[in-house]
Amino acid sequence: MSNQIVDFRMQVDSESAAPAADQLLAGEPRHQVRNYFSDASKQFHTGVWSSTPGKWRIRYSESEFCALTRGRVAIENLDGERWEFGPGEGFVVPAGFVGTWEVIDDCTKFYAIFEKCT
Repeated sequence: MSNQIVDFRMQVDSESAAPAADQLLAGEPRHQVRNYFSDASKQFHTGVWSSTPGKWRIRYSESEFCALTRGRVAIENLDGERWEFGPGEGFVVPAGFVGTWEVIDDCTKFYAIFEKCT
């Protein structure tokens, strides 16, 4: 395991993605993911994610910390509770969360994900 600092200013390859067709509720969102770090156990990951507008169903097996740097998103649970976040705001989506993720305005976030081994 490296003991080097992970500098988010460095260039890393990005991956393009989109929600699965059966999860998509609105729009045609396109995601870009730049994973900067994964630990040796492959349980912890951190990087930068961005997306164009759209809405899709989510089911989290991992816990994720998000810090929005651009845009606006809304997260809604199955009970209809809704949270909106904009630039400079952070939140955690806990493992087990089920609901929807909506990108209202093109967004970018830093993420830190922990997925417990089963």
